[in-house]
Amino acid sequence: MMENYDFIVIGGGFTGAVLAYELIKTGVTVLLLEKDPNLDNATRYSYGGLAYWLATSETSHETAKKGREYHRNLSQELDADTEFREVNLLLTIDKNCDSNIILNNYQYFITKPDLLTVKEACELEPLLNPDAISGVLRYNHGHINPLKTTQAFQQAFLRLGGKIYYEDVRELITANNTIQGVKTQENSYFSAHTIVCAGWLTRKIFQQLGVNLKLYYTYEQVITVTQSNINLQTQVMAAASQRLILEQEAGKLESQWDKMGNELLPRIIDTGAIQFKNGHLCLGQVTQIFPNSQAKIDLKGSEKIIRQSIAKILPSLANLIGTCHNCLVAFTPNSQPLIGKIGDLNGIYAFSGFTSTLLLAPPLAKEFASFLTKNFED
Repeated sequence: MMENYDFIVIGGGFTGAVLAYELIKTGVTVLLLEKDPNLDNATRYSYGGLAYWLATSETSHETAKKGREYHRNLSQELDADTEFREVNLLLTIDKNCDSNIILNNYQYFITKPDLLTVKEACELEPLLNPDAISGVLRYNHGHINPLKTTQAFQQAFLRLGGKIYYEDVRELITANNTIQGVKTQENSYFSAHTIVCAGWLTRKIFQQLGVNLKLYYTYEQVITVTQSNINLQTQVMAAASQRLILEQEAGKLESQWDKMGNELLPRIIDTGAIQFKNGHLCLGQVTQIFPNSQAKIDLKGSEKIIRQSIAKILPSLANLIGTCHNCLVAFTPNSQPLIGKIGDLNGIYAFSGFTSTLLLAPPLAKEFASFLTKNFED
């Protein structure tokens, strides 16, 4: 079978689904290709947080505000419940740390947090262990169900005439330095514009073209709890997050990526928990960095580490029956997403590598779709 489209979007997770939706709204023809109909990826195992405050410049702050407004109206636009709500995000400060020093680390954000005492923190979140913390930083935070939201984007995309095929992209169709489409195991699809929104696979797809993107991936392990009598009233995370530091260090090791080997850096644990509207919880998270996408993960070991860390901060959650999962999460060392044309290649673009994906990808997808279709018409 050979089909032609104005745009092909590779990757049907959150970023691919929102971009395909924004493209189809402009009146062009769009094919969305996704290899896993169950979306067993970073979208499914996300905390679902919308970090309004995670902006260090006026430009990123404006994008965050656009993301906030986007989500506030999204359930109505998609005619589906994304479970959007606003919650208190409590960033816990270890009992051995000086709260004012930790607070100072957040001064480079445009939006500054509130510093709460242990008593004030426990009033907002009674499940916190007061003996484990010296205080918390509080932010106003958004939250959605990322899987339901992605599925809602996909359904809205289909209603507008888009097509979704669950096929694994095997190679890109190239001629005269121009990408003309893609081949899956089953078929070939042609388009003047192919956009890669495939998370960590984006790196692998561009490598087929001889392009090494500064886009990497972490292995993330979380525990999901589907049933409990617990009522967690806030989202809890660690104020001294190690993930961004780990990503920056990993980005310096370009020569070691894509080689079979041991972990590039020691694994970290960032203690966190969130409860969704339907009651299920996500507890995490262990982060590991291996230089290949086929590493064997010790899920039992990661589950033990997560439960031990949760036991210190939220002891009533530590022994809940749940399942430990692993997924790959794309990142760039400078926390700037890759959006647009890559190198000297024609007909192919990237839309991947986001930090705070759920908040920032929608408004940027809207702008990118407008840019692409305007140039397409011209």
